[in-house]
Amino acid sequence: MADVLALVEARLRETLGEPDARASVTFLGTDRVEVLRFPAENRGGAVRYATLGMSAQPMADPTAVLADPVKGPRAELILSVKGGVADTDKVLRPLAVLAASPQVEGLVVAPGSSLDVGEPLWPGAPFTSVLVAEPGGLVADLDLDEPMEPVRFLPLLPMTPNEAAWKRVHGAQALQERWLNKGTDLRDPLRATVALD
Repeated sequence: MADVLALVEARLRETLGEPDARASVTFLGTDRVEVLRFPAENRGGAVRYATLGMSAQPMADPTAVLADPVKGPRAELILSVKGGVADTDKVLRPLAVLAASPQVEGLVVAPGSSLDVGEPLWPGAPFTSVLVAEPGGLVADLDLDEPMEPVRFLPLLPMTPNEAAWKRVHGAQALQERWLNKGTDLRDPLRATVALD
């Protein structure tokens, strides 16, 4: 487990640079989850928050009688927001909660999934949930020794409650197309709901 996390942290550092802060959260009956903050490279740039610990164990199919300790999907979560606009550092605990959800709730987190924290992601945030996007764009998958599956770094796109409700009806692809067509800045921590009519 420690070896996997050391490899994951090395991949994050080589791609995103040196983290300037880290926080750890432990939930009863789960392994520790850390969240690393990677500062914006320039003024007005994106601050990135990455989980470290979710990939220590593979995510298990909730219908399986026994969880396989080696095989199964592994992932970490990455959130990118514009720095200096809102108090986004308070997102550390909600991100750790989301990263612990496979252990706590038996979820398999995959692209297209919605994850809800039930409260604003940070103080004053118009978002209470996130859409899990496709991996590979920001941080490349990390291959592990067989038979372990690669660690995938899943981007999180904050959703307003209206967007989350619309996504449940129309699907993740339709919401992403709506964001794209309307020129939505998904890194803006204070953005309004995209027009959904």
